[in-house]
Order: sequence, then structure tokens, then C-alpha cells
Amino acid sequence: MLDLTAETVAMLALAGFAGGFVDSIAGGGGLITVPALLLAGLPPVEALGTNKLQGLFGSGSATHAYASKGHVDPRRQLPSALMAFAGGALGAVVATVVPADILSAALPIVLVAIALYFAIKPSMGDVDRAHRLSPFLFALLLVPAIGFYDGIFGPGAGSFYMLAYVALAGYGVLKATAHTKLLNFSSNAGSFAVFVVVGAISWKIGLLMGVAQFLGARTGAWLAIRNGARLIKPLLVVVCVALAAKLLADPANPLRLILNV
Repeated sequence: MLDLTAETVAMLALAGFAGGFVDSIAGGGGLITVPALLLAGLPPVEALGTNKLQGLFGSGSATHAYASKGHVDPRRQLPSALMAFAGGALGAVVATVVPADILSAALPIVLVAIALYFAIKPSMGDVDRAHRLSPFLFALLLVPAIGFYDGIFGPGAGSFYMLAYVALAGYGVLKATAHTKLLNFSSNAGSFAVFVVVGAISWKIGLLMGVAQFLGARTGAWLAIRNGARLIKPLLVVVCVALAAKLLADPANPLRLILNV
């Protein structure tokens, strides 16, 4: 483990709390936690693996909070959760051998599109609508695909789950958020298992941040349950745009070369 100063430990704990808070409402907590881990001096692969460990605390905490209020039934969602787990594990395996340049270039565009969808769709609220895809096909096709993305790359996976639940499963915004957290937990667990096998986990840092993640996620879920779409929609838009901007700010992003910026 790195020899961390008290200031670094405090920074990681704060990043964990903030990441858990944001992730429990709109996804995108990795936008905060992964840079914090890199700033602390962890190698990139170890930062990703450790982020999965601490993220389990946040997504698990948020899932429990939403389930305790009746917004999600984990037992009924078990088949989807298993598909997300498998997708996350497979994605993490592929991430060790396949460059992510294509995803890096495409992701900012996709995130901006998601932000626009949630920003300009006026009828979106907490009331369920008719689904456009059967629950069976949703669990069979979309869930493992997003879980795979979560394992191989990660940022924005919660936003993709959210969009799928709202646009295709017909869920209201609050219900979609609750179900997203369960699938986030599952795909995190799948990819985490792979990172454990390859030894890319800083356990003490991950557990430290995990405690803060747990508290942040409980706080965020409580606010989301109280405020519903009024809070979730604008925060989701902000997170998607912020994540897209962060990815574009990376000089190594291939999209910058395409746009000549």
C-alpha cells in the first residue's frame, strides 16, 4: 500500500462520499473517484480495480435504500442482476487485452446525447409508461451489454442503464434510478471479481473509500426518494455533460484528433 499522508486520506474519503452521493442519484461517481485514486499515486489498472471495490459499497448502499422504500425488489430483479454480473466480468477480462480507443472517442458524443434526451423530454417524470421492449429481451440483450461496457470501460454506465429503463422499459425516473443501482452493483461485482483474480486491488484504500461511499450513497438516495425526477433529471444532465467534458479534455482522447482540437 502507498504511504499516504493524512491530507491524501481525507481527499480519498471526501471523493468516496461525493462519488457515492452523485452515483446514487444520477450515476457518474467514477468521474470523481477514479481521478482521486490516480492523484493518490495508484497505477491506472489498480485505480480501476480499487474503484470497483469502493463502488460496491456505494451501489449496494443505494440499492438497499431504494429497496427498503419499495422502489425495487431485488428478488424479482435477480435474473437481470446475474446478466449484469456476467457482462461486467466479461468486460473486465476483455479490458485487459483490448484498447479502449474507440470507446474513448464515442463516449463523449453518446453522453451528450443522453443529457439532451433527459433535458428536452418534458413529459418525463416518476410515472411509469408502456414499455417498448419486453422484460425478457431487456434482461437478455441490454443488461449484459451495458454490464460489459461497465467492465471494459466504466464511466457513464449508470447513465446508460438509466436511459434504457426510461426509454425502453417505460419506467418512471425514480423507479429507473432504483433499478439502475441494483444493476450497477451487479456489473461492479462481476468486474471486481476479475480484478481480484489479477491482483489489481488496493484493499485498504478501497475499504476506506467504501465506507465514505456507503454514507454518500445513503444520503443521495434519501434525497432522490424525497424529490424524485425534480432532482434526478437535472443532476443526470449535469453529470453526463461533465463526464463528456472531462473525457474530451484528455489530450489522448482520439476524438480530439478527429476534431483537430
